[in-house]
Amino acid sequence: MQTFDKILTPLTVGSTVLANRMVMGAMHTRLETLDRPDERLAAFYAARAAGEIGLILSGGFSPNPEGVMEEGGPMFNSADQLDEHRAVTQAVHQAGGKIILQILHAGRYAKVPTCVAPSPGKARINTYPPHALSTEEVWRTIADFVNTAALAVEAGYDGVEIMGSEGYLINEFTAALTNQRSDDFGGSFEGRIRFPLEVVRAVRERLGRKPMLIYRISSIDLVEGGMTGAEIASFARQVEAAGADMINTGVGWHESAVPTIGATVPRAAWRDAIRNVKQSVGIPVMASNRINTPEVAEELIASGVADLVSMARPLLADPDFAKKARLGITDEINTCIACNQACLDRIFTERTATCLVNPRAGREIEFPIGLALKRKRIAVVGGGPAGMAFAINATERGHEVTLFETDQQLGGQLNLAKSVPGKAEFHEMLRYFRVRLEKLGVTLRLGKPATADELIGGAFDEIVLATGVRPRVPDFAGVDHPKAVSYIDVLSGKVEVGQRVAIIGAGGIGFDVAEFLLGDAEESLDAQAFFRAWGVDASNSNSGGLAPAADHPAPRRSVHMFQRKAEPLGKRLGKSTGWILKAKLRKANIAMTAGATYDAINDEGLHYTVDGKAHVLPVDHVVLCAGQNSNRDLYDQLKARGTAPRLIGGADVASELDALRAIDQATRLAVAV
Repeated sequence: MQTFDKILTPLTVGSTVLANRMVMGAMHTRLETLDRPDERLAAFYAARAAGEIGLILSGGFSPNPEGVMEEGGPMFNSADQLDEHRAVTQAVHQAGGKIILQILHAGRYAKVPTCVAPSPGKARINTYPPHALSTEEVWRTIADFVNTAALAVEAGYDGVEIMGSEGYLINEFTAALTNQRSDDFGGSFEGRIRFPLEVVRAVRERLGRKPMLIYRISSIDLVEGGMTGAEIASFARQVEAAGADMINTGVGWHESAVPTIGATVPRAAWRDAIRNVKQSVGIPVMASNRINTPEVAEELIASGVADLVSMARPLLADPDFAKKARLGITDEINTCIACNQACLDRIFTERTATCLVNPRAGREIEFPIGLALKRKRIAVVGGGPAGMAFAINATERGHEVTLFETDQQLGGQLNLAKSVPGKAEFHEMLRYFRVRLEKLGVTLRLGKPATADELIGGAFDEIVLATGVRPRVPDFAGVDHPKAVSYIDVLSGKVEVGQRVAIIGAGGIGFDVAEFLLGDAEESLDAQAFFRAWGVDASNSNSGGLAPAADHPAPRRSVHMFQRKAEPLGKRLGKSTGWILKAKLRKANIAMTAGATYDAINDEGLHYTVDGKAHVLPVDHVVLCAGQNSNRDLYDQLKARGTAPRLIGGADVASELDALRAIDQATRLAVAV
């Protein structure tokens, strides 16, 4: 069993001793928009503190109205808000943790008409053009940072983090791309970094030496006109001299064309950019981005890349991450799979964050803890994500669960997802489910379909059906032709398709099939391959750390995607990851046709019509990704015999391969039974 001496070693930061080197990174949750927001936030952070994380960084709070992320976004600038923050800090401290308030001014990313920036120029990810700050307004903004920092300490926070990364206001000052000022806060490199240095100096002076002062630096900008690695190193040294106790490292801007945190990014890919900062300063440096296991965290510290590791989404997935590392039960860590579906995608579409693999995240007050009042014998049919999630949660509540699965292995269509390039993290999800089922002692019946007779013979008090979905077969001539194959046959490896392929259906499954047919997983597993593909200068010697992207290798197959809807293909993919997948397919010259009517499949290929004009596409195979239907055969049998089973997952609602909804629904039902 691997030991984790590095991440479990205490560290002194300023005058504060942290119990270990694992940090919960700052993240937007939008929990403040729900009912009982103070209670929700307190429970959310306290759960992570109880899970023994060494330090918590709060979500970002703006120091003034023009810096909020969106209308009504988090802001902390008044003593009237002290009590709501004290509810959080007291809960964290009572749970044995420490918490820092992040001060984040969104700059030209603020989705408000009053947004500001160092210079004119609208961000491509915002509809509002910013007002360029006058010199007087810059000094006023510095005073606003100081005010929020002082309020944070008064509210009980153990210090503050100044957010200077990811393309927000401070980062906009440091980059020539967004700073064309001619006063003392622009022009030369020294002028561009003056604003953050003045913020750090002023905050340090106001707070004194005891509270922690962390600065989050952009270790690599990944935008044209960004800083070079040498400039970042020089800037880091000056941040240290200005009074920071620690430097946290961020990666890229939100408008960067390079992915920074999706599953397509290899684990710890940004280590060299972080090491550049670490080698430049004497204070502790924190690594971040795509660190989701104790093994990766331990290696980063052991190899001298950083002194601590920041993990945001992994602490959504498992609040007990640090405790499980200490106890040596890392196989029980519910690992973040970097899907972004329930966290970033929801934030970017103005919803509250949670986690696909852990629906309790951000919803702690909605899930009772402890055993159920009455122990029941429960049959669960279907070993996909819904069935496994229900079985685990119901057993934890004290119920006796038997899980039936027709296949010899658990996982359902998760076993298809893990075969798609860039989705290797699904192996971790399956590992967690398998380990928990085994350690909880859930009875498994694999390799044999459950029958109505054995379910209603009196052995069970409840029957839960998670029987999943079947691929929908579209209704047109030739769908039974040998050229027509299901996405299940392709992703499972049952069918090896030819060199010329048409894909019918351009939802998430269609795009997964396209990527599966085109490439391999090297890019998401090999940092150097990733850098070459996306045009990253690994040495960070160029402005913004960018380099020309390598020529895309010739695709293994000729692939043409079709959909019925007359809208751009991929429009409904995840907000934070869909653009990555679409960009990869564009580089591979995938043909895409919208508004198609399918006429026939025959020896000639796929016959289809667009705008009234008929076409024939010669292909070796046509992969059907035209949706799913719920598998309710067993449900109908049980209902006919007077039994009322409960439906969850795809058996309840067939819509793509929605593990997010399936696991949430299963978890909630397990708590309610």
